[in-house]
Amino acid sequence: MNFSGHSKRSIPSLIVFILISISLNGQTGKPNIIFILTDDQRWDALGFAGNPIVKTPEMDALANAGTYFKNAFSTTPICAASRASILTGLYERTHGYTFQKPRLKQPYVSIMYPKLMKENGYQVGFFGKLGVIVDSAAQYFNESDFYDRSGSPDRRGYFYKKIGQDTVHLTRYTGYQALNFIEQSSPDKPFCLSLSFSAPHGHDNSAEQYFWQQQSDELYRDAIIPEPLLGEDKYFNQLPKEVRAGFNRVRWKWRFDTPEKYQQMVRGYYRMITEIDKEIGLIRQKLKEKGIEKNTVIIIMGDNGYFLGDRQLADKWLMYDVSIRIPLIVYDPRVKKSINVENMVLNIDVTKTMLDLAGVTIPKEYQGQSLVPFLKKQNVQLKRDAILVEHLWDLPDIPSSEGIRTERWKYFRYRLISAPDELYDLKNDPLEQNNLATNVKYAPVLLKLRNQCEAAAANYQSKKLCPDDPFMKAKNF
Repeated sequence: MNFSGHSKRSIPSLIVFILISISLNGQTGKPNIIFILTDDQRWDALGFAGNPIVKTPEMDALANAGTYFKNAFSTTPICAASRASILTGLYERTHGYTFQKPRLKQPYVSIMYPKLMKENGYQVGFFGKLGVIVDSAAQYFNESDFYDRSGSPDRRGYFYKKIGQDTVHLTRYTGYQALNFIEQSSPDKPFCLSLSFSAPHGHDNSAEQYFWQQQSDELYRDAIIPEPLLGEDKYFNQLPKEVRAGFNRVRWKWRFDTPEKYQQMVRGYYRMITEIDKEIGLIRQKLKEKGIEKNTVIIIMGDNGYFLGDRQLADKWLMYDVSIRIPLIVYDPRVKKSINVENMVLNIDVTKTMLDLAGVTIPKEYQGQSLVPFLKKQNVQLKRDAILVEHLWDLPDIPSSEGIRTERWKYFRYRLISAPDELYDLKNDPLEQNNLATNVKYAPVLLKLRNQCEAAAANYQSKKLCPDDPFMKAKNF
């Protein structure tokens, strides 16, 4: 080896420099990764997305300094299936996991991102709502604590965890665990920390639904929440009778069926989002105290979209954009560029992205695409002109549906009930008001998208790693 241009005396200095760099940046120089998942935060419940009411200064700052994905979607708008997809990088059509299923099957567990991170030298932590049943947490996480809202039909659904002698809100508890994990992290090993907040999910067993901390009581007290989009009777009446009688409508009655209740509930929903935002601020401060803020990537995403009274509905599950569209921010402090991305991206893209950032070999089974190229360049083109969206759980109260979305068009259909197909021109009708499925002018578009939906569904169905488990006996939901 030729060291021309360097004296022999400089070689030990170079070695010392390399050793110092390794000490500062971990044994491999790999970044730390913090993945923050919120529960039922719709895409526009974010200041940076243009919401004039909700206060999210920490999320906004990360979006402003990092990469903001304007058109991010959940492949499946329900938490169990969406979280299984995030863990495995696969469509629900492939992994087959949702509510009323037993443990996630071993071939899928074997490619979960926490497991692969752990096997490749990362210190892996997970705190909050896993949403998926796995066999042994110790195999996949160095530190973990899985919890969600309790079964109590009152505020104890969110207030039952303790810090010392104090009972605290689940949002504060998850933030507290994050700070401890970061504080105890080793400078010699990179970490991957997943934080899965239960907020701002409504507490379904309670009359009040949304619960926040006392410090937020005055927040939004005087805010006037605009009326929901498409809240007129005609949009509700256009829905299939099974949807009109299903859980989307039941939960609307719990939360939004009077103007007074609507104002109260949305303010509570926003308070819970702002409280998550405050925890993000504390986490960023802790990173600075540890001197690792410049080598820690922060990713913020929602698990699915959310109806806030739109079409006189609540919750998610359906194929309308408000139900499948999610917030997504990737902040990499090593990249000194702010980028807004228009391309359609998916929750399963984030799985691949984290492994890509960590330099971990990505399983060939993964069905998403890495978003790392977007972090440095504005004009990146994914090899994707359409996305499959689906909700496959066989539950009569939440009719199953599937569809295909392009930048211009949305086609979807219900799977297990008799209901008309739906087709929307998203360019001219972004709110999906005018169903064009019966208009003969658009028959070629309808046929093309229907065939595309069937082909995509068959493709992902064919990629199963093992047979699906049957549904278990129905549970309360």
